[in-house]
Amino acid sequence: MTDATSADGPEVEADVPAKTAPADRAVTGPFDESEANPVRPYIDLGGIKILPREGLNLRLEVEEQTKRIVAVGLDYAGSTLQVQPFAAPRSTGLWEETREQIRQQIRQQGGRVEEREGPLGPELLAEVPVIAGADGTAGKRLARFVGVDGPRWFLRGVIGGAATTDVDAAAKVEDLFRSIVVVRGGSPMPPRDLIPLKMPATPGTA
Repeated sequence: MTDATSADGPEVEADVPAKTAPADRAVTGPFDESEANPVRPYIDLGGIKILPREGLNLRLEVEEQTKRIVAVGLDYAGSTLQVQPFAAPRSTGLWEETREQIRQQIRQQGGRVEEREGPLGPELLAEVPVIAGADGTAGKRLARFVGVDGPRWFLRGVIGGAATTDVDAAAKVEDLFRSIVVVRGGSPMPPRDLIPLKMPATPGTA
């Protein structure tokens, strides 16, 4: 078993996907639980905490068969932001590999996708095919896929609506994404497992 940190030669480390995150992540978010301001009135959703703000609506996306919460949907600034927190290795990142998987999925669906450098780091801007009309006519919708590797976690976001094209809406949604706190917890979890989400203790506070 080789440990990349103690292995000889730089070529071993080149294969290890580095963490992808804004340089100031620990200061401006998304935050690890250890970095968050403990007195702020967060909405506790288990794996993540959300800071309530004016005009923010919160939805929990539930898997039909298992009834478990698989994502948190946030409606804000004429846009949607779907977020999911995943367990990650301590020293390597998941966003590089995840971007490649998303790229392949969208192309298989007949969509178009391009990678660009955004305020949160590398992101994907995609044109995703959807059934638009009641008569089954096909349409396209724009989506931005963003991701940040934190300590032992990875936070993924999908942005839709105004924030895909409008600069002001985009800045507001990016700020919302950055205000999220990820609660990894101390229990061992395989990388890429969804960190468990839960109903807030006081529904409707958002």
